[in-house]
Amino acid sequence: MTSAIPLVDLSLWRHGSDADRAALAATVDQALIGSGFLMVSGHGIAPELRARIRDAVREFFTLDPATKERYATAVGGRGWVPPGKEANGYLLGVELPPDLKESFVSGHDHSSGDADVDAEWFPPNVWPVEVPGLQALCDTYAVAMRELAAELLTLLAVAAGLPDSWFVDRCTDSPHTFNINRYPALNRTGPVEEGQFRIAPHTDFGTITILDREAGYGGLQVCTREGHWIDAPVIPDAYTINIGDLMARWTGDRWTSTLHRVLPPSADAPDEELISLIFFFEANLDQVIESFPPPLGQAHDYQPVMTSDYLRSKYAAIAVP
Repeated sequence: MTSAIPLVDLSLWRHGSDADRAALAATVDQALIGSGFLMVSGHGIAPELRARIRDAVREFFTLDPATKERYATAVGGRGWVPPGKEANGYLLGVELPPDLKESFVSGHDHSSGDADVDAEWFPPNVWPVEVPGLQALCDTYAVAMRELAAELLTLLAVAAGLPDSWFVDRCTDSPHTFNINRYPALNRTGPVEEGQFRIAPHTDFGTITILDREAGYGGLQVCTREGHWIDAPVIPDAYTINIGDLMARWTGDRWTSTLHRVLPPSADAPDEELISLIFFFEANLDQVIESFPPPLGQAHDYQPVMTSDYLRSKYAAIAVP
């Protein structure tokens, strides 16, 4: 499986020959058929920006709980999602303990023109006054991520043999979710419950995920087609990219939305705290996802589903009452 998670150099996509671009697209197609994951370098996003976001959000996460509570939100909202509020294991119909994490969440600053849609999908972001620099950093990052997502979707369209803008045209007014996850150290969480993870096994819900992560004992694992869990590779300054359920469904399961998990904190590194920057990019809310038929897709019995309906159901499924 590790060999099926290739490193793709976007500079070759941007500046390479037609042959380079075709070879890159073929590599991406095979990676998404096999594991649903790839690594991306040459993206041009400064590591300093990501480091400054981590420094700023650590200031927020280390505030006292009563202060953070002023920014609390439910799963799918914007602001602080406290520990114990999300359980991805519910997606598999398993009563696992809540995930061992807390999150700070922001989203697309956008108006659809429909007050009800905006209230649900584009509410105002919530920024802590105690960390005044966080908003500008996250806003800058979100712009860069949407540009990168559009470029990746163009690459995916070519990989699928579609017109270059096929996916991008269907994501122009889409929501995104920028989750900054804090995975606390074992010396803060105390003993881990049986079956508890930093994030329980799950697939992502939507279109494409762009992940910037830190290496650690309690890191990301991906499930192989044979059902074995393996460590996902960590490459300095490279993003981890994977597709979600809607993209897999869109392609008629040509591409794979793969189970993955984040391991619990380890006794081998009791002081290890990790912070991940996770950007979930979606299709337009009113986009009806109709699965590609063979030969592009596989034989399937998927019914069309609207992006907003699918995402709404998944957010509800992982929320801890």
